[in-house]
Amino acid sequence: MSDALMLVILIQTKPGQRSEQIAAYTRLAPLVRAEAGCLQYDMHPVDGDEDKFVLVEKWTSKAALDAHDAMPYMIEADALSPSFRTGPATVLFLGPVIA
Repeated sequence: MSDALMLVILIQTKPGQRSEQIAAYTRLAPLVRAEAGCLQYDMHPVDGDEDKFVLVEKWTSKAALDAHDAMPYMIEADALSPSFRTGPATVLFLGPVIA
């Protein structure tokens, strides 16, 4: 059994603040993808709602995810996100694929 974790994060930006979310992701993505234990870090816009995004993350372990959350650039990004988001992101931890 794998210790890998998969997360889906639902993000809602304030009207007119879409570009701020995209810019934040564009700055963070190369840093996050270079972290030990990062297997996937991809943001997708939601069709039909220009202010909604889904971030898909996959990590080798809970320890890798915890280290990611403690990175200074993630702490800074979390502090800035209320300026362009309607509220906290919704984080969903996914279970294993159902065969």
